[in-house]
Amino acid sequence: MASRASRSAPVDGFRLTFDRFGTPGAAPVVLLHGWPGTRHDYRRLVPLLVDADDADPEIDVDVIVPDLRGFGGSDKHAVSVSHFYSASAQAASVVGLIRELGLTGVVLAGYDVGSRVAQSVARMHADLVHALVLSPPLPGAGDRVLTVQAQSEFWYQAFHQLPLIDQLIDGNADAVRDYLRHFWAHWSGPDFALSEDDLDLLVSDYALPGAFCASIAWYRAGAGTIAQSLNELPPQRAIKIHAPTDVLWPSHDPLFPPHWADRLEHYFTDVRLHMADGAGHFTPLECPEHFARLVLSRARSSRGGG
Repeated sequence: MASRASRSAPVDGFRLTFDRFGTPGAAPVVLLHGWPGTRHDYRRLVPLLVDADDADPEIDVDVIVPDLRGFGGSDKHAVSVSHFYSASAQAASVVGLIRELGLTGVVLAGYDVGSRVAQSVARMHADLVHALVLSPPLPGAGDRVLTVQAQSEFWYQAFHQLPLIDQLIDGNADAVRDYLRHFWAHWSGPDFALSEDDLDLLVSDYALPGAFCASIAWYRAGAGTIAQSLNELPPQRAIKIHAPTDVLWPSHDPLFPPHWADRLEHYFTDVRLHMADGAGHFTPLECPEHFARLVLSRARSSRGGG
């Protein structure tokens, strides 16, 4: 499915590269990727969305898939990470893109980093968001991130704070390949394996000088799960998300065990939990059909359908 990449207007000096599929003016869907990925994380999901009208003419979508700041084809500036790579800063670029394209009633979907950014958009600009479709991370983990088991998985977030990583990995294609391969293999479910061609595509982005460090600016800005969970406000003080939300929680994600879904109602006023049996962390690639059904259901309702 071909799409010529476009570039957004700058927000805080950052332009986003994005693909657009489907029918402009139809129900808008914005898909936000994770780490260590790019907008191409949605390569299996997008065809299921834009071809849905073949089976149901009432479903027509306008799908926008950007690279977030510091990823893929989007800008990577060596600036203050806390000001320009935080969740709120990433959300500002997504909001800028939504407004630039004139979108209203957006179905906003994301996993990993993209999930956090989508939640930030929904809190900061509730008027733009019709519904959310999210995979972990979600609020409610709290100090459970400090258990021995959790720390054995989240070690990389502390490692990403060290200047040493700039010397060991950034700009070194072999090191980037080995590092990314570890996470894609370890975080995936038993029935998914990233192909060598797809790994090559990721390495071509992440191994450019400065690109790996730009991708981990998210963690250096304090936006990762450990930092966010330890600073999580109690439910009575939290800013709740009111947009209707579907959470697709994978059963084989070593980072986010299913029992961490027990506090969703504390942070969302309208949330439905769906389990993705057999899937690991990369839900758009591991269970694209399930993900697509949730997105299409919300897209249909955004245009007054069933």
